[in-house]
Amino acid sequence: MNILLVGSGGREHALSWQLAQSPSCAKLYAAPGNPGIEVYAECVPIAADDVDGLVAFVRTHAIDFVVVGPEAPLVAGLGDRLRAIDIPVFGPSAAAAQLEGSKGFTKDLCTRAAIPTAGYVRCTSAEAALAALADFAIPVVIKADGLAAGKGVIIAETRAEAEAAIADMFAGAFGGAGAEVVIEEFMTGEEASFFALSDGTNVIAFGSAQDHKRVGDGDTGPNTGGMGAYSPAPVLTKELEAEVMDRIIRPTVATLAAEGTPYVGVLFAGLMLTGEGPKLIEYNCRFGDPECQVLMMRLTGDFAALLHAAATGRLADVPAPTFTGGYALTVVMAANGYPGTPEKGGAIRNIAAAEAGGVRVFHAGTARADGAIVAAGGRVLNVTATGKSVTEAQTRAYAAVDKLDFASGFCRRDIGWREVAREAR
Repeated sequence: MNILLVGSGGREHALSWQLAQSPSCAKLYAAPGNPGIEVYAECVPIAADDVDGLVAFVRTHAIDFVVVGPEAPLVAGLGDRLRAIDIPVFGPSAAAAQLEGSKGFTKDLCTRAAIPTAGYVRCTSAEAALAALADFAIPVVIKADGLAAGKGVIIAETRAEAEAAIADMFAGAFGGAGAEVVIEEFMTGEEASFFALSDGTNVIAFGSAQDHKRVGDGDTGPNTGGMGAYSPAPVLTKELEAEVMDRIIRPTVATLAAEGTPYVGVLFAGLMLTGEGPKLIEYNCRFGDPECQVLMMRLTGDFAALLHAAATGRLADVPAPTFTGGYALTVVMAANGYPGTPEKGGAIRNIAAAEAGGVRVFHAGTARADGAIVAAGGRVLNVTATGKSVTEAQTRAYAAVDKLDFASGFCRRDIGWREVAREAR
């Protein structure tokens, strides 16, 4: 197959690495790609949100299959446009992508399908939100309803913080994403990420991971798009995974199908493992970033064929995904200033040295300038290693981090800390 991969981040670099190894991939393009992706794909200068440009490229380059990495093109209807010209797409329709595009949409679906989740209320004005706040205990979770690049969630530890978050969101702190706000009950427990593939009817599990959202060591500081992750997440046992499939994933797919919006693609469920069992925090309609990087490091088999089966309603006809034993862990190298205003243009050297011994350095926000690799975004690199334990994978990842020369970058030094502590017991 001739495949077009849409996107330019660390997730897409990891996807390109796997797709390029697939026997069923004849030619791989990436739009727009990045300096890491160009090793595996022909990069074309079309933005991921340029739906018209992407459709035109597919028409003129004999593309057989499209894999969409980021959420924004899906919410904007790229999948619908491509299916209209009979191109299989791994990624949901705009209607089904509302699982990520609108937190309120997902919460309402949970109510209809009896999916366990936190209590909530949807508000379309600051006045209504402030009035509804009185019904929630502190701490409380305030969320911008729409897409906010992983940053539109505030865990308010005081009522004053909650009121300030509400005011900021309706004042445009997250752009149009904050035109509606969801107030949620604060759930207690450990968070985990669970992934499943759906072809609209059939659904299969695709592994687990744990992410680290806060910018600083010890889970301190503001939320980010993710500062690191490891996979699998041992806290999500086989028994809990079965419960998640039965009580959360399958009811979601069945409800969307019954309502005429079948879901095709990957379902990324953010979970809280509470004393009452797993509860859904929120859905993403694409692979997580950086969770995708650790999943791809462990995946075996023909990845392109698996995604194509999901895109064409044939998941029941292909083998279930298989993963290597052991663990993978990724450390995000970010530009100074992230998640605020990142410092761009900083030179990055010694990537080849960091990749010695099977470590992968996925490019998340890089560019070429005068022949050098430089920082071009907030999250810049994903240094990803495997090991027989989380501890071993962590040791190898940080050894690779220390080989990099990226003076204007930083990282957390405790990725995987929960599992490392458990392994030390």
